[in-house]
Amino acid sequence: MNRRKKIQQLLKAHAKKASAKLAPASKSKYISKADRLKLAEESVEGTVNSSDS
Repeated sequence: MNRRKKIQQLLKAHAKKASAKLAPASKSKYISKADRLKLAEESVEGTVNSSDS
């Protein structure tokens, strides 16, 4: 591979990574199992409190 082609390939790869970083995330952020349980408990408590009122 000649020098010019190698440089162009590197520049293209860097540009691709930069544009991928700016693009919106395609998958949701990971939530740990403990956090999911905590959120579920809070939502259950919230529904219990609202039904008591």
